[in-house]
Amino acid sequence: MARPHTVRTFRIELADVDRGVYDALELRVAQHPSETDRFLIARVLVRCLEHAEGVDFGPGLSDGDAPALWRRDLRGDLKGWIEVGHPGPERLHKASKAADRVAVYGWRSPERLVEAIRDGRVHRAEAIEVRALDVALLDGLAGALGRTHTWSISVSGGVLYVDVGGAVHEGALRRLPIGD
Repeated sequence: MARPHTVRTFRIELADVDRGVYDALELRVAQHPSETDRFLIARVLVRCLEHAEGVDFGPGLSDGDAPALWRRDLRGDLKGWIEVGHPGPERLHKASKAADRVAVYGWRSPERLVEAIRDGRVHRAEAIEVRALDVALLDGLAGALGRTHTWSISVSGGVLYVDVGGAVHEGALRRLPIGD
């Protein structure tokens, strides 16, 4: 019998000074049995970093062709394709044909991902946004993973701060350009 997914709840006060986004979020996130804690934490952080009208989690691991997150307009048209991790150039080629905006948030060798995009035949490669998440931040938050969470997230000057019950975790959020 397959293990069931785990539902985790996040109550988040978001203050993204860099984008001028301030909001209170309540996210219920299903963690697939094969999904690592680090990947789940990255998905939640990326959901906050991309917070805007129409942004939501994709269908998850049950649909391998869909992004981790997406942004849809009021008609339901796909406007943003947001990947978490290290997608291949073929996947990003498909994404850049399907959506106006493509963003990738990774932590494992993001420089290699940028090289693969440059070397691959990726549609509108120069428009893809690649950002590197801090591994220590992800692992610190994953170490405190439970069923319910209350976080305060601030983004300022390219640094991500996450307050979890008075313990502040921080890490840089680096942007890696594709074009020269």
